[in-house]
Amino acid sequence: MIEVQRVGEGDPLDFEVVVREGESETRHRVTMSDVKSKQLTAGKHTPERCLEAAFRFLLDREPKESILARFDMSVISRYFPEFEQELPRYLSRL
Repeated sequence: MIEVQRVGEGDPLDFEVVVREGESETRHRVTMSDVKSKQLTAGKHTPERCLEAAFRFLLDREPKESILARFDMSVISRYFPEFEQELPRYLSRL
């Protein structure tokens, strides 16, 4: 289960993401500019939905414990160059 909660106003947007699997969970602090959110979703989805899709993408590639505790959404593409191309598929599944 992935819970996304906005924890700050302004730009960049600031979120806390909790990933739960069974009895364990990880917590992540993620920032994302409003421009990046609109770019990644073509303006069709909320930033929260964008983050949930991004975490589903990440979890398909690594365990939750390997996801950075604090990062900006723009770094995902550095680790996974296919991220922006694959994200629309994840958004459509939610």
